[in-house]
Order: sequence, then C-alpha cells, then structure tokens
Amino acid sequence: MKYNRILLKLSGEALMGERQYGIDPKRLAEYAQEIKRITSEGVQVAIVIGGGNIFRGVAGASKGMDRVQADHMGMLATVINGLALQSALEDAKIPTRLQSAVKINEVAEPFIRRRAIRHLEKGRVVIFGGGTGNPYFTTDSAAVLRAIEINADVILKGTRVDGIYTSDPEKNADATKFDFISFDDVLRKGLKVMDTTAFTLSQENELPIIVFDMNKAGNLYKVVSGEPIGTQVNL
Repeated sequence: MKYNRILLKLSGEALMGERQYGIDPKRLAEYAQEIKRITSEGVQVAIVIGGGNIFRGVAGASKGMDRVQADHMGMLATVINGLALQSALEDAKIPTRLQSAVKINEVAEPFIRRRAIRHLEKGRVVIFGGGTGNPYFTTDSAAVLRAIEINADVILKGTRVDGIYTSDPEKNADATKFDFISFDDVLRKGLKVMDTTAFTLSQENELPIIVFDMNKAGNLYKVVSGEPIGTQVNL
C-alpha cells in the first residue's frame, strides 16, 4: 500500500444512495466492504463524514434560522451518520471507535488526539463526528484538521464524480478532468475542491488531497495502493 494512514472524507449525501434523503443501508454496507479491504492490508483509516443528508447548517441559516443554532444541528447530524457507519463497519467485523467534537458521552468518545492515534495503531477505524465542534466551520475543515492532528499521509475525498474537472461534469459534457493539479492552480482556476479554509489549511501543511469516485467498487483500494485514480492535488 502506498499510504499507511489515511483520512477518508465522505459527504452526508453519499450515504443516501439512490434515495432523496436519509441513509441507505445498502450504500453503507458497500462502503464497509471497501474499507474492510484496505484495513485487511494494514492501512490505518480515519473517517470524517458530513451531515447534508439529514441537515445542513448553511441551508437552515439561509431560511432564517440562527446560523450558530443551525450549525450545531448539522454537527449532530454528522454524529447520527457516524453511528450508522460505525454499525455497518462492525457488521463487517471491523473494530471501530466513534469520537465526537461535541460531547455526547453516551454514544461517542470525546475527541482526544492521542487516543485517536492509539486506536489507529491498534487497527481500529476511527470515525470523527461533530465537525470541529464550532459553528461556521464545515466538515471539510474538520477533515483537514483531523488529518493534520493524526499525521495522516493523505486526505481521500470520496465523491460521486471521478475527480476534479474544469467545470461541473454533471452539467457540462465538455468538462475536462485533471489527473494532477497543484494547490496554486486550483486557486488560480477557481476550482471547487473544498471550502477555502479547509483547502488553505491543507496547502499550508503540505497535505495532499485525492478526489475520486467512492461509489465505484474497488476505487478506494486502487487509490490507497497508488494507482492513478481520480485527481491528486499537491504542491
């Protein structure tokens, strides 16, 4: 395997599968098998998952809700998704720990960096819920922050498209895919990879990002083993 320790970023929408909202157990089971394949090779896996399939703070705020209140609701949505993913992983016989930046001691450990690293060293998949624990920060920012804190080798952003394009490939058939692109080129071209805070934090800490299609069977294994899947963003 090319990478020893990874941070996998999944969107909440990814858990919907073919549904319009909520969580698709079939999609969860598929993800669990993909993750099991790489953990069986000794890869240490941490995961940050969004909450957009349940509630998105920005959307709530845009409809008149207090932004801080809405963001806290979004954080709780990520914990719900984390619990669902944890259940699917444990059904696949993968040991896990769920850590939350928002204290919910009955269902998740509080985030403690040293404990998270120790879990990874023992072969457990660590799911980070609750975002950063602060309003106004996205789960992209949480993913980069946690990746830096646990000394991950790379951030793998699993999406429903197979990389970064010149424009949205779902709307523009003429969009061109990048295999490799620098942080500076992403900013210069105005491409949307992560929110600006997360992207800048990744750049400053020289942490590469790979954007790939998580929904294609075998892609996660290929990325971690070093095959040129998706788009790699580095210095």
